[in-house]
Parts: sequence; structure tokens; C-alpha cells
Amino acid sequence: MSQTASQHSRMVAELAERATHAAQAWAEGAQVSGIRPLTGGASSLTFVAQVSGVPEDLTEVVLKVAPPGLPPVRNRDVLRQGRVMRALYGQPGVAVPPVRFEDPGEPPDVPPFVAMGMVPGVCVEPILADERDPAGEPEVRARYLDAVRVLAAMHSLEPAKLGLPDEPVSLTAEIDRWTQAYSTAPPDLQGEYERCASALHATVPASLRPVVNHGDYRLGNTLCQESRVTAVIDWEIWSVGDPRVDVTWLTFFTDEAHHPGAPTQTPAGTPTIEELLKAYADAGGPDLPHLPWFEALTRYKEAAATALLIKRGRKAGHLEPTIERMVSALPKLLEEAEHLLEGGTVTTRAI
Repeated sequence: MSQTASQHSRMVAELAERATHAAQAWAEGAQVSGIRPLTGGASSLTFVAQVSGVPEDLTEVVLKVAPPGLPPVRNRDVLRQGRVMRALYGQPGVAVPPVRFEDPGEPPDVPPFVAMGMVPGVCVEPILADERDPAGEPEVRARYLDAVRVLAAMHSLEPAKLGLPDEPVSLTAEIDRWTQAYSTAPPDLQGEYERCASALHATVPASLRPVVNHGDYRLGNTLCQESRVTAVIDWEIWSVGDPRVDVTWLTFFTDEAHHPGAPTQTPAGTPTIEELLKAYADAGGPDLPHLPWFEALTRYKEAAATALLIKRGRKAGHLEPTIERMVSALPKLLEEAEHLLEGGTVTTRAI
């Protein structure tokens, strides 16, 4: 057995022991075993595990573990992710995984973890999927419309009443977050990011009532069965802030928005942006003035986040095809953001 394989086996054995101890505070006599990796998640380790000694419908959990050796802060703070899921679970119209148990560990060497109940469903981002199946377009459309209804339900909740922060992230801080991220990207990926950030700062609109924002709300961060969203997952960058941050992020992942990471021009079957906004309003979402500014912020955020993914991929010696396609798109995203801030429009796909 190689040293890497031996370290992995030891880590899994230690995790099973810790998870069993934590699970017994949730269900007396519970035993955790059969831990195996689950694909997905760039900022933490994700596993599936079996739990014995509990009712049959509770025997499978997903363990999200902070990476060992690093401080569990920001997007690596799995306990913070568990906190928001606990707060949202069971709220009317909202779909998140149930949190079963957790352990704070002794970071950075013994990382914290959170255990969630297994939720049925598939995780697919239609816009970024390599294949387009016309027969599946009605299902794609229905899932998008259900996702926007879930978002409206989540945005109807008052964070303070959920026990979540009552000091929202300002729009200025949101810009600064992604500017700081962009500043760490390789120079060839940065373009005119500072100029774009200045333009955003100079035109910040008044904020709406703060809500719980997912931060990366799109169909690719949900589990779906047939036409319904069964759970919203991957809460690494959630915050309390302006609802338009989430809304325009979702609408950017539509056929009409023509996302630069899409592998083909063939439509995936999403609703139009107007249809999504109407569905959001019909489901009780607030009025959304000044959306072009948030569409500009979305492009700036996408460029910054993608620049970090490219940096990480280069370091690992491999870029996923979607990320590879984005390399040449970063300057255009910044240009589109500035154009929107100047009162212009961006080219969208007619659907």
C-alpha cells in the first residue's frame, strides 16, 4: 500500500470513529461505517457513510469534512454551513438537507465535519452540461421554475428570526470580497478588474431588506427529482445580504444569458430571464429594482471566482473543459459588466 493510500485509510478510520461518537449524541447506539468518497466540492472533502442502529430511512449520511491542515475558515467552515442548513430546514417552501450531527474537531490537524441526511436527487447544471437532450427540456424548465420558487421562499424569511446574523454584508463589501479574490489571480487573468470594481463602487444602489443568500444559487447546486428541487446544497459562501445577488446569479445560468462556459450554443431548455423574474415575484419575492447593476456584479463575481479556479487548475496541472473555455472569456465578462453600468445591454440568445 502506498503512503498516500495508507494515509487515506487512516483518515477514514479516524473519521468513522469520530462520526460514531458524534452520531451517538444524535441517536443512542448509532454506529458509522462504510465511509466512501463522494464526488464534488472543491473546498472540503465529501463522503457517504452508513449508519446502523437507527431507523431504516436514516441509515445513510453525507459527511462534509474541512480539509485537514488548513484553518476551517471562509468557504472551508463546514460548521457554518451546517448552521444555515439547520436554520432553513423545515421552513415553508425551502428545501435543504437535514443536519444529523457534527463535530468541531481540533483544527487544523483534526478537521471539523458536519453530517447531513442523504436526500434523493441528481445534481446537474444544464447550461454547462456537455449534452443537450430536447426530450429533457420540459424537465429542465420545470426544475428552474421550482428553483426560483424555493429561492423566493428562502428570501421571504427574516434572518434574525432564524438566529442568523442581523448585520448583512453590504454591497460594497460584496464588491470588495471579489476584488480581493481577483487580486490573488495570475496577472494574465486580471484584465481591468480594478477599473470594473471602481465602476461598481461608484454606482452602488440602495440595498433591499437583507435575506439569506446562498451565494452560488443555480441549478447545479441543487438536487432534483423529476421536476422538483429536493435540496439546495453547497452552502460554502452563504451570507445575509441583498436578494438580487442570488437572483441575478440564477438568471445568468440560463440559455438567454449565454454563459461563456457553455459547451454548445444549443439551448438546454431553461425559462427566459423574464419568466424566472415573474415566477420569483409570483412566489412572493420582493420587487427587484436596479437589476442591471446586479447583472454587472454577477459578471464581475463570475470572472473573479473563475480566475481563482483557473489558478487552482493550473497549479494542479489540469483544467476542466468548462474552466478552460472561461480563460478567454474573463476580459469580456469585465467589459460586459462595465457596459451594463453605463446603461448598456449585453447580447443575449434569442429563445
